[in-house]
Amino acid sequence: MTSTLVAAAGKWTATGDLPAGAGWYGRHDNAIVLTGTKVLVVGGSDGSAAALARAAVYDHTTKAWTATGSLQTPRRLHSATRLSDGRVLVAGGISGTAQFPAPGLAAAEIYDPTTGTWTSTGSMRTARWGHSAVLVGTKVLVAGGTTIRSAQSVKALNSAELFDPATGTWTDAAPMTDARSGHPAVVLANGRVLVVGGTLPTARDEDTALAYCELFDPTAGTWSPTGALLAPRADHQATALSAGAAVLVTGGRAPGGPGDGTFDPFSRAGAELYSQDTGTWTAVPDMPGGRALHRAVPLGATQVLVVGGGDGGGDDVGFASAALFDATTRSWSTAAGLTTGRFAFAAAPLTDKLVLVAGGVVRSGQAAAGPDPQELTVKAEFFDLAAAATA
Repeated sequence: MTSTLVAAAGKWTATGDLPAGAGWYGRHDNAIVLTGTKVLVVGGSDGSAAALARAAVYDHTTKAWTATGSLQTPRRLHSATRLSDGRVLVAGGISGTAQFPAPGLAAAEIYDPTTGTWTSTGSMRTARWGHSAVLVGTKVLVAGGTTIRSAQSVKALNSAELFDPATGTWTDAAPMTDARSGHPAVVLANGRVLVVGGTLPTARDEDTALAYCELFDPTAGTWSPTGALLAPRADHQATALSAGAAVLVTGGRAPGGPGDGTFDPFSRAGAELYSQDTGTWTAVPDMPGGRALHRAVPLGATQVLVVGGGDGGGDDVGFASAALFDATTRSWSTAAGLTTGRFAFAAAPLTDKLVLVAGGVVRSGQAAAGPDPQELTVKAEFFDLAAAATA
């Protein structure tokens, strides 16, 4: 009997190392494409979960990283958003160590890629971390996140704000229907903003995943509920397809007890597709394996590369596996695996065929070599969909 081996798509190639390792645990603290194939990574956490002020720029023409100006305030679980003029706004987050409750930030600053420097701008009206941030026209919409509730507790926010780069000021926007944190936000083709799932803190070390989603209408300045996810999700990814006419949601942290007496210890393999036209979610085939704290990067208008991640637990090892979703066939195929497995890392599309991955956590908790609870990597690599995978 013979078997047929299906070659994995694409190929990963090691590129220049980051100046130093970092982990990025948020949905909107990801790498930012500046121009062409230059990419900025900023802030994040070190191996002890302390916030960082470092920033670095990758140039794919030289395959090298260069340290650039440091943030004025170290931060993690912040948001990074490319403005319409090419500058980058960083807002909120946590500064300092992993103390509880965290010292949340309202401060914001702007990176100028022409000078490599950061300049303070107006502070948000509410300190927050784990919030979403997207560019709506020329303004940045920040929504939700977590803030301090008391000396011993935190809470999720439903408040939203708009940043105007022309004036450097924030103004209140209408509040969301539901408070949430750790949620992704995506701009749809019709200009509305979709926020997807997230979490609600329920105790010091516990939170509950949400299935609720809602839409922001920038013309009316209002929020309205839309179709709920088929499954609650936290530490998941949401990626626009077909220029925002559809959104693919992938993975998420282990859901735990679903209420039927069973317990699911693994991250979600399920994926769902949102239609802008109907406002509903439909299931698509499961990913080849479950994952949380991964990245999902668009490759052109109809494909998404889902890469890395972990089980979302405290004693975790980063996955090397990757998969490709094709929206035209609603199917998954195996992609070549990373040379270094990782979760909570940075990733960015360089072109419709190239994806950059950098840094992240290789192992955490009891799986880490120590002495820090997180074992970071400085390794970076890029995926080329057009290249043949090596055996």
